[in-house]
Amino acid sequence: MLKCQKCDRQATFHITDLIDGKPKELHLCEDCAQKFLAPSADDSSEVMPAMAGLLAQHLAVGETADQLARLDQRRCPICSITYLEFRKQGRLGCPNDYEFFTQELEPLLMNIHDQTHHIGKVPKRCPQGADQQTQLIRLRREMKEAIASENYERASQLRDEIRQIEAESRG
Repeated sequence: MLKCQKCDRQATFHITDLIDGKPKELHLCEDCAQKFLAPSADDSSEVMPAMAGLLAQHLAVGETADQLARLDQRRCPICSITYLEFRKQGRLGCPNDYEFFTQELEPLLMNIHDQTHHIGKVPKRCPQGADQQTQLIRLRREMKEAIASENYERASQLRDEIRQIEAESRG
């Protein structure tokens, strides 16, 4: 357990920055990190603007527990995956998730790929397959819900729709 470099509390922010090609580590508790981000006019001895920028970004992204809990409960209306499930698995449930979780995914995609739009190949076997797959996922979820609520007539209608879409996609 590392202690804060400014006080004796536990350090919760650990940053390594390269300054003139040499790594510089900084270990701070949350309070000292806040002070480091907004240094007073007389305390200009800190010469790590890059680290301060990273720390500011980390604190801005680090939402409060309530905000994160609300975000984690957001659920895709088509495949029913929650944002928490996505964060744990690292996989989305359906193509609609890119639209539903756009606000959360854009910074992540920019950080990883430097792009937010797909640039590359698309499978030749099913050019309109993504829309059909999304529809199949939604229909299967609705069918499970109909069975769970013992609405067997609706479940059989949904089953027939699924079979029809699958038959059409096979050609």
